[in-house]
This record gives sequence, C-alpha cells and structure tokens, in this order.
Amino acid sequence: QVQLVESGGGLVQAGGSLRLSCACAASGRSFSSYGMGWFRQVPGKERGFVAAMNWSGGSTYYTDSVKGRFTISRDNAKTTVYLQMNSLKPEDTAVYYCAAGRFISNWRAAYAYNYWGQGTQVTVSS
Repeated sequence: QVQLVESGGGLVQAGGSLRLSCACAASGRSFSSYGMGWFRQVPGKERGFVAAMNWSGGSTYYTDSVKGRFTISRDNAKTTVYLQMNSLKPEDTAVYYCAAGRFISNWRAAYAYNYWGQGTQVTVSS
C-alpha cells in the first residue's frame, strides 16, 4: 500500500514560482521501486499529464506545455517527489495530483498509475 500526500500549492501571480512536494509512505516495498508522476485537473476536464520520473530519476518526461518551466525531481532517502514550477501562467491553474506506480506502461496515462494523492490546488493570477 502506498500513501501520497501533496503540499506546496497556493496562489501565485503569473511569472512566479511554486514547488510542490509529494511525501510517500510505502509499506512492503521501497519508495525507490516506484515511478512517480504529476497530473493536473481543472473542473470539467480529464486529469492531464504534467511530468513523470522513473525509479532512479534517470528518465524524465514532460508534457510540451511545461517543458523548460517545470522540473520533476525525487529524493529517495526522503521518499519525496517534487515539482518545481517556474514562470507560471494562468493556464497552469489546476488541482495537481501526485501518482505512483511500479510497472508503468505509459508514463503519460493516468490509468498506468496505481496510487494517487488527494491533490493540491495551484492558482495562478494574471
């Protein structure tokens, strides 16, 4: 069983930065055996892929709209994954979810992840 708790969301002006954190508590298996992802969702739309990282951090994946602005990272010793968000835009406003999975067939697909956090709201004002 894996429990994920996001934090770090809030209200920021366009052009600003936020860093989201996702603390992971995994029973039975090491955190470092899980691939991790960030997704976001706005009301009335499907949950969309933002970024992902494999178990070692050696491979990262980003949706095109955040490339060069967002950075995913992980600290396996702290069992935490981060999403550094810079140059934020109003269209980045959403609830951001952390996700974990062990055998992820498609890093960009929500169905490929087994565990989800409760989400944290990010609001970017213009």
